[in-house]
Amino acid sequence: QNELAALAKQQAKLDTIRQEEHADFVTAKADLELGLSGVRKALQVLREYYASDSDAALVQGEAKFGALMQQPALPEKHSQAAGAGSSIIGILEVCESDFATNLAKEEQEEADAQDEYEKITQENKIEKTNMEQDVKYKTQESKSLDKAVAELTSDRETTNTELSAVNEYYAKIKDRCI
Repeated sequence: QNELAALAKQQAKLDTIRQEEHADFVTAKADLELGLSGVRKALQVLREYYASDSDAALVQGEAKFGALMQQPALPEKHSQAAGAGSSIIGILEVCESDFATNLAKEEQEEADAQDEYEKITQENKIEKTNMEQDVKYKTQESKSLDKAVAELTSDRETTNTELSAVNEYYAKIKDRCI
């Protein structure tokens, strides 16, 4: 019974630890997915910006707003710094790779932890079943042994009574024979 209680306590502790690990995983996964999403969005925006024509890059056309507002003269067209853009994009690609790697690692660790938890839980269930069966069989054996002891005690008392009667009869016969 004590072993069953210890096993139940161990399983409860294991359940609590597993729930905490899963909660940590869910939080880490959400953070990593959010970071990965942000980096991908930044990469998309930067790639579109550096890939687009220089005329279309953040300069509004005069025909579209000319009738509604008086626009100042167009500023000098700025040229895109392709070298800096490729550096930034390269750094963001490394960040994206790191986020993806960390996310995959977290997911693998979660899967491994879940598999280990299920394995230990199954082993505990088997051990619990074995212990319960042992208790059941030992209880049955104890009852049968108690019954056997009672029967043997009764048999001994009967045998002692018979022996006393035989000894008494023997003593009577012995007295007559001598």
